[in-house]
Order: sequence, then C-alpha cells, then structure tokens
Amino acid sequence: MSNQSSGLQEFKNLVGIKFQLYNSLFTSLPFHRIEKTGIFLSLLLTYCEDGYHKKQSPVRIIEEFFSKHNPDGTDREKSDILFRFVQYVERQVVLFDALEDAAFTSVNDMGGTGSLKHLFSEIIQYDKEGELKEKLKDYAVRLVLTAHPTQFYPGPVLGIINDLSRAVIENNAAEINTFMQQLGKTPFFKKQKPTPYDEAISLIWYLENVFYHAAGKLLSSLKSEFPDAVSDQNPVIQMGFWPGGDRDGNPFVKTETTLKVAESLRTALLRCYYFDVRRLKRRLTFKEVDLIIADWEEKLYQELFNPDAAIPFYFEDMLKAMMKIREVLIYQNNGLFLTLVDNFISKMRIFGLHFATLDLRQESSVHEKVLKIIHERDEILPDHYESLDEKEKLKILAHQKAVSKTPFSDELTNDTLASVRAVKTIQEKNGEAGCNRYIISQCNSARNVMEVYALFLLGGWKKDHISLDIVPLFETVEDLQHAAGIMTTLYTNPEYRAHLKRRNGTQTIMVGFSDGTKDGGYLMANWGIYKAKEELTRVSQEHGVRVVFFDGRGGPPARGGGKTHRFYSSLGKNIANEQIQLTVQGQTVSSNFGTVDSAQFNIEQLVHAGIANDLFSARKVTLSEEEEILLSEMAEISYKAYAELKDHDYFTEYLSEVSPLQFYGETNIGSRPSKRKNSGKLELKDLRAIPFVGAFSQLKQNVTGYYGVGAALQEMEKKGKWKQVRNLYHNSPYFKTLLDNSEMAMKKCFFPLTETFSRHPLFGKIWRMIFNEFELTKKYIFKLSGKQELMSDYPIEQLSIQMRERIVLPLSTIQQFAIVKYREAEKSGSAMKKIYEKLIIRCSFGIINAARNSA
Repeated sequence: MSNQSSGLQEFKNLVGIKFQLYNSLFTSLPFHRIEKTGIFLSLLLTYCEDGYHKKQSPVRIIEEFFSKHNPDGTDREKSDILFRFVQYVERQVVLFDALEDAAFTSVNDMGGTGSLKHLFSEIIQYDKEGELKEKLKDYAVRLVLTAHPTQFYPGPVLGIINDLSRAVIENNAAEINTFMQQLGKTPFFKKQKPTPYDEAISLIWYLENVFYHAAGKLLSSLKSEFPDAVSDQNPVIQMGFWPGGDRDGNPFVKTETTLKVAESLRTALLRCYYFDVRRLKRRLTFKEVDLIIADWEEKLYQELFNPDAAIPFYFEDMLKAMMKIREVLIYQNNGLFLTLVDNFISKMRIFGLHFATLDLRQESSVHEKVLKIIHERDEILPDHYESLDEKEKLKILAHQKAVSKTPFSDELTNDTLASVRAVKTIQEKNGEAGCNRYIISQCNSARNVMEVYALFLLGGWKKDHISLDIVPLFETVEDLQHAAGIMTTLYTNPEYRAHLKRRNGTQTIMVGFSDGTKDGGYLMANWGIYKAKEELTRVSQEHGVRVVFFDGRGGPPARGGGKTHRFYSSLGKNIANEQIQLTVQGQTVSSNFGTVDSAQFNIEQLVHAGIANDLFSARKVTLSEEEEILLSEMAEISYKAYAELKDHDYFTEYLSEVSPLQFYGETNIGSRPSKRKNSGKLELKDLRAIPFVGAFSQLKQNVTGYYGVGAALQEMEKKGKWKQVRNLYHNSPYFKTLLDNSEMAMKKCFFPLTETFSRHPLFGKIWRMIFNEFELTKKYIFKLSGKQELMSDYPIEQLSIQMRERIVLPLSTIQQFAIVKYREAEKSGSAMKKIYEKLIIRCSFGIINAARNSA
C-alpha cells in the first residue's frame, strides 16, 4: 500500500469516523436547547443539499426550512435559531481542526519526501556532503509571522484546540468530554478590535509553545547528522515578526507599540530559556556543571522577575557557559545528557536574545510626506528639489544630517522619526537581530529607498553605523516589471553601494503575491514574480550583490499560499536561492504551524526545498527559453481575461452587494483597517488584498485562484500549441505546482450558492463570466492531467476540503440569506437590519476558519 493510500485510510479512521463520533457528543451537552439545535442543523444541511440540487436560492432554502419547522415564528425568533446554528457549526469546525491536528503524524509521512530524513539519505546517496557544507554557510529559512487579519479564533479557543488534540491523541474520553463542554461555553466573538499589541501577544504564544521547540529539534537533527556542515554562525532557521512594527495602513501602530512588542519578545524568550535551564538542572547534577547551571538559573530568574539596569544580562556569557558545560560532559561524564545541552544551545543560536526579528514597514508615500514636513521646518532640501532628475535627488537624500529632537506639529512625522531612533534602543537590548530591517511597501522608484536612508540620517544615525537593511517591496504587475531597473539605479549609486558593502554585500528584496494577484490575476501575478526574480537575480549578479528574496505570501493560492515548498523546489538555477524567506499569515500560522509536529514537518519541507533545488534539481527544473515564452504568452492572455472582469462597470458593486465585503472591518479580528483610504465609496485600488480575496472565498467563487487560466489554456489549444503546454505540465514542476494550487482554490468553490445572481439584471453577466471561466479552467485542467476530479493527486487534502465544505454549507447559506435580508431591511428601515448584519459577520468566522487558508 502506498504512503498516500495508507495516509488516506488513517485520515478516514482518525478524522472522518471520530468526527462523526465526537460530533454526536455535542447533542448530549448539558446546555440550553443544544440537543434540538444539533438535530435541526442536520435537517438544514439536508435542505441545503437538496435545495441546491433543485437550483433553489439560499433565501428559498431557509424559508422552506422554517415553513416546515417553525411556521409561526417571528423574524426575530427565526434569526435566534440561525444564530444557534452558527454557534454550533463554529464548534464543529474547532472539533475538526483538533482531530486533524491530533492525526497529523499518522496521516503525514514524517520521514518521507521533503523531510530531513529524506534529505540525509539523498546527501549520502549522491555524495553531496561537501556541497551541503558550502550551501549551509549562508542558507536559511526565515518564517515571518504577520498579524494580517485572517485568524478568527480568539486565544482561549486556540488553547482548547491544543488541549482537545492532546486528549484525542491520548484517547482520554473524560477530558474530551470536558473540553467539549468548555467549547460550548467559550465565546468566539471578539466584542472589540484587537490592538496591535494584542495581535503580537497572540503570535508570541506560537513562538513560545511551537516554534521554540520545533526549530530547536530541527537544528539539533541537522547538526547531529552533519556536524561539519552546520556552522555556529548560521543556525539555518530564523524567525521574523511584523505585529508592532508593521505600520502600513495601520494608524494604531506607534513607536511605543514597537518598543513594547520588542520587550515582550525578549521576555517570552527568557521565560523559555529559564524553564529549559530548570529542566537541565534536574539532570546536570555532576561536579562543576551543577554550579554553572544553578548560577544561570538564578541569573535568568533575576533578569525575568527583578531586572536591574546596573547588572546587564550578556547573552554571550550564557552561551559560553553552556559550551563549558558541553565540554565537561564530553570529557568528564561520557557525554551523559549531551543531547539535552546541545538542543538548548541550538535554540540559543536560533533565537539569540530577540526570539524573532521585528521588521518595520511603512508605505512609500508616508516617507515622502514626512520628508516634506521636515523640510518645511528645517529646510533640508534645495528649493528646486522637485525639478531635479532622479540621480540628483538620490545624491541630496544620501547627504542628510540629523535634525533636532524638538517635536514637529505633525504626529506622523514625530512617530516616523521616533521609530527610526527606536531601532537603536531595540538593538541595544535584543541584539542587532532584534530589529534590523525596514520594508517599504508600494515601492516604485529608487528614490523611495533612498528616502528611508535619508530618514535614518535625519533620525540621528551615522552613515557608517546604519545596522539595518532597507527592503523594497514590489507588488503590482507594473512595479514588478520596473523592479530590476530600480535596483540597477541603487546598485550604481555610490552611497547606497557603500551601505550595501557594510551590510555584507547583501540586498533583501520583498515581492508581494497578494496585491499582484488582485492587480493582475493568478497566472500573471505568479509569472510576473518569477520573471522579476530572474531579472533581479541577473542584475544583482552583474553588480556583485548577493540578493535574497522575501516572499509576501498569504494562506490561499490566490495570495501565494498552497503548496509553497513545491514552488521553492521548482525555481531552477536562474533565480537566487540564497535563502527562503516568507510571511506566515493568519490561519496559516495555526493550520501549518499550530503544533510542534506540524511546524517541524512544514519547516523541514521548506529547508529541504531550498537545498534540493540547488543540490539535486536546479538544472533539471529550470525552464527553457521556449517554455518561458510559452508561459509569458499564457500569462498575457490570462491577464487580459482577468482585466476584462475587473474592469466591468459593476465589478466593485458586485463584490460589495453580493459578498460580505462591506462587513469585513466589523469582524474585530485585526487592528488594521480593510481599506488603505477611509473614503466612503469602495475603490478597488484602495481595497486591501485580504478582504478582496476573502470576500470571493466566502462567496465560494475564489476568483483570484484560477480566473484567466482556462482562457489561456483554450487560446493555446486554438493556436496549435497544446502539445507544448502538455509537455510543460508534465515536465515543469513549477507549472504543475501553479495548476495544482489552482485546483485547490477551485475545490473550495460552490457556484449553486450564488446561482440566483446568474439572472440578476446588473450582476448576471459578471456571475456568468466567473462561472464560465471556472468551468473552462476545470475542463482544460482535466484535459491536461487526464483526471476527472479536482485535487485527485492529493486525496487526503481533497477529502479534508470536502468534509470541511460540507460542515459549513449551512453557514454559507445562512450568510447569503442574511445579506439579501439585510438589503431588504436597509430599504424598508426595518429594525432587523442590525440583527442581519451581526448574522453576516458571525457566519464569516466559521466559513473562514473551516477553509484554513482562505484569505
């Protein structure tokens, strides 16, 4: 039996059957009316499935259900029943999550393809130890946790999922029953928006409880297998952090927040070190080492609970002490408990005193505005600055001097300069790695980069001591096309070049999948990023600069998610592969890195992908010139098809009226507003990618995950190029992965939910365009793959999606019913308007959580 077949059987046994079993426990919970809720919800699911089969609308389905089961109820009473259904389904989704987490090691092949075990065998089999040592000198995987608002579980619910999973693994029926009761009583709804600090604390929980342990185990395994290949200077795994530092579009992030989050990261890490040292103390009871470990237990305790500025805490001293312990264990105690000490040292090398590097991020237009305000007071620019060419402007920006610390009248200017100065404070306390990157979103010129350089000079930094990387972020199709030219201008600028030299000759460049997909559609965004990376690699190599790419990826394929590790192992030799850096957002944190086992598995997949691409498959998977021309042609056709949809006169109205988009900001899941500008009218360019993609996800249409792919494939067939496309699909892992991820997006679509809009006078054409493109894409993917089911290459995930989508079908139906009723109440002035609005928002939670990577 293949690993996939046995994994599927395990999934059916450990998730499918157990879900039915434990789900029945809900109906016996001792809560008011919960038994009836469970029974009626099952009936509603049947009504939904039968109703959509008969092409009924969500409104008709809900009304038919109530005509049979509550014919005399008022609108208020009926909405109360629907709210109870929502609460019930929310808990069903949590149960399913917990069961999947518990079954993770049984369902997934932990030592199979893509694991470290697999890597070790490949290295030895092909005699690649020397090449591995060379690769690991500077190769790393950096996971950057962001607070993008796609996580609907409040902290207490995440804790229950964790505990419930453990109880399921242990088959502890009493505990399972208790946790289910706790789940029934625990609120899912956040009455207030979280602050940026709240978001940071939520993610620090994962650092403490998951990444600290998983990353330590992983590095220890690498070092024990290839001790000579892993250098102490490069621990291979790095963590990054955005909450508290990401100001882009979030007015609630202030310098005070940044400093507070940096301190919380340090404190959380010291807490982890303290508990580890206490555990080590119980084992290290031998002469000499017992005194050293006791001394550091006391020092950590004092630093945590009685910090004294007069007694500085030196990380290097602790590391030296652990190395001394290691030496004594080897030479005097036969290496007893050496693995425990080595594991702790691995954690120290990964996390330092910072836990995760806190990135600063702000939008380019803000820097421009701040510089103008500084100039108005301090005259930092010549009068004719605006009329100068780019080269002269860069020269002026590179020669700024510190301004006085007297506050400006503009609060944003004060905070921007304060954030620049705060970097020094954080580095002094947490080490340079505590905060050493400044990301510029919406970067569209070399001047945007030098404006940040100028702000650091104005903030009091000396040129020779700017211990920070300036990272441009290119996102839109247009920005990606201009990226190589922008970087060439910077590489040839003497001041910036000198700055790069001080930063080890390394330039980090961030590319964003989310806005690229929103702007150009799925195929064009992905291909645009691929081509931009190729060009950026080429110009960087020509100028002797080591380039590192940082990918802004979201959860779903539409935002760069999906089979992420397969992308990295398929990039070929024309794209720099020095490191893998990517954002981990929202639900992806809990779904891919929610437990130590799942985190270790997924980090291993990424570590393996980058190494395997270089050592084993780079030349094999590199696209030929003919293949690149073919992909470029398809991307252009796909872009035209997507642009036609996006430019439709009623596209934004469709999104606003039919989807729950306008209510996204009321879900209280994130501190950041859902639009860049606070204007009344919805403008597509101001709308953030997350609510844009999330709205289509809740409509079960997932437009940005496939739209234009079918049009491109059909056109290739018409042009007589089908044979080349088929060869590309079977020979290029990159193209295959692109389409695999499209299949995942399509598997989560369900058009009967909104089919009533196919006949709508304003929106009918848009609905039909989307549906026809979905059917066209499906037809051509089947023709390419020879399969008759979406995701048939991934049967476990296919079954998981099917089960999850069935669980939330009543929620999707209730949400669409509530949207229609909300519009009616809005026109009539009915008091039910607020109730339907709340119902729409509550449905969002379960729908998004069930999809696990939908926004």
